[in-house]
Amino acid sequence: MGAAVLQGAATVTRDLDIWIGLPWRRYMRVINLCDQLHATLHSPSAVILQGEHLVNFLYVVTGLKTFPYEYRRAVEIEWLGMKVKMLPIERIIQSKKAIQRPKDIAHIVELEALLKSLRANEEP
Repeated sequence: MGAAVLQGAATVTRDLDIWIGLPWRRYMRVINLCDQLHATLHSPSAVILQGEHLVNFLYVVTGLKTFPYEYRRAVEIEWLGMKVKMLPIERIIQSKKAIQRPKDIAHIVELEALLKSLRANEEP
């Protein structure tokens, strides 16, 4: 949901999920990079950046195509002074529909409304 919030979703999330294009067994590469960025280790798959931003690392995202496929179609957003690639709202919806956790089902309604609004603003 962090990517959705950064794209205008009117909701709150405590963390930002970052999909890593590596298998889980390579998680130490990610943790070592975070250590170089002075992040605080929260768990083997999560760190705290700049003292307040909880980041979870995902190695698989349910309901989507491969990491390279989705990355090529990602949107660029500014976050913490950096340009980062995020899944577009349509793909976040797709993943949430595949997961079907109660909170994801609730988010789908919000995200579909946001997508409708974004599309309406794009039209001439």
